[in-house]
Formats: sequence, structure tokens, C-alpha cells
Amino acid sequence: MTDQIRAISSPKELRARIREGRFTGPTAGHGGEALQANLVMLRGEDAQEFLRFCQANPRPCPLLAVGEPGDPSLPSLGDIDLRHDVPRYRVWRDGELVGEPTDIADLWTDDMVSFALGCSFSFEDALTRAGIPVRHQDAGRNVPMYRTNLATRPAGRFSGPLVVSLRAMPAADAIEAISICERFPLAHGAPVHIGDPAQIGIEDIHTPDYGDAPDIRPGDIPVFWACGVTPQAAITTAKPALAITHAPGHMLVTDIPSSHAERRLTGVHPA
Repeated sequence: MTDQIRAISSPKELRARIREGRFTGPTAGHGGEALQANLVMLRGEDAQEFLRFCQANPRPCPLLAVGEPGDPSLPSLGDIDLRHDVPRYRVWRDGELVGEPTDIADLWTDDMVSFALGCSFSFEDALTRAGIPVRHQDAGRNVPMYRTNLATRPAGRFSGPLVVSLRAMPAADAIEAISICERFPLAHGAPVHIGDPAQIGIEDIHTPDYGDAPDIRPGDIPVFWACGVTPQAAITTAKPALAITHAPGHMLVTDIPSSHAERRLTGVHPA
């Protein structure tokens, strides 16, 4: 039996339940005020090119930590084992999605490099404290995410569209959300678009490319943030022989307070 509904406020307890196979769902609303992270894991030269892609696209790919080759830990972010501590992964071969396991110990290699990227779930506590609704959490859903017509900056073979996440809210709250989220550069910062989704290439807001359908109430306006699923779109273009990511909405929950997303973490960036 899995624990998917009761909010788990301790990051360590949440990771323990994930390792035990007792939690396999989206992590929004779990882990208390801990920083959550998107994950990309690549080998050799693919990892070097992807690092340059992150540096060229800091809004969707804010670097929190880069692992040592072959080391599944990220000590700067907590007592973490990346082979077991994500509720659901995605496995890509030659740019094609081939599986969504809950453990990747059998896929880990001694040249694999891990990238932890900031996640918008990390500022949702700040929105909630300000009285701004976070509709997908209230509805018990995964956040809706969409591919757009906005291009990322290419780096080597890595390129592709910007992916965005949606939070619908009253117009007055959207203004305050901008002010709050621009303080969180390591959690994607301020929104990249507000209003008409067609202007950024989203044809049907009720049918996201990833996650669950949005909960949009009368008087709400759509607010879109850069999303850490963007690298998964780039993987389909780059076609590395092997890539492993988190499944959308199923994040790595760290031991770092989410307030740290308001500034650049120390000791986690490569030289």
C-alpha cells in the first residue's frame, strides 16, 4: 500500500518511503518547505554538452548541484541516493522514452553524471503563505505542463522548446505572485507568460503535454513559469544513447530549505 494522499512534511521520511516503494506519486505538497529538484542523468560527453545547455538556459535549468561521475549521492543537498530516492523516473534511449521505473540501480553506470535543477514546487509554499491558491495541490493533482513555441538556446546537440508549468489564479494574486517568485531564481523565478496561452503556442490549455488537467476557476487567469521538464524535450532532440530523468511532477526532495532558492547555493556548482 502506498502513501500518496497524506502530506509528508519531512524530506527524510519522504525519501525513506520512496526507497521502500511506499510513495510513487507527485511530490507537490510533500516534503514541507524543502527545496525540490528536477533531475537529469547522462554519461560522458553527453553530460558535458548538457552542462553547457543548462548554462545557456538558466531560467528553465537553474543548476542546484552537479554530481561527480559515477557517484549517485549529492551531499550538498542531503543524504541522497539518486538510484532510489525519486518516486518515479523516466528512462530514455536514443531520445525515445522506454520506461518509467521507480528504481534505477540496475541502470546506473560508473560514468553517469547527475544534474539537480531547481523546481517551481519550491516556491509554492511561499505562494500559499501569501494566500495565493495553488490549484493543483488543492485538487490533489500533478501540475499541468506544456510544450511552447518558445525556443531554448541550443548547446551542442541539446535544443528544443521551452516547457512551462501552469498555475491559474485571480488577476490580483498574479501580480503578487510575480513579486514573490522573482525572489526565487533557483526555482525558475518570475513567470515567463501571463494570459492567452495561444501566444506561446498552447492550443488547448485543458490538455497539457505533461501532468494533469488544470483546475481553472471563474475569474482566474493562466500564469506560466519556465519548467524543469524542458531538458526532457531537449533529450528527444539530442538523442543520447542513455538518459535518465525524473518523471514530470515526481521530484527529488532535498534537505535544503526552499528559502535557499532565493539565492545561489554555495558549493554546488562545478568549477
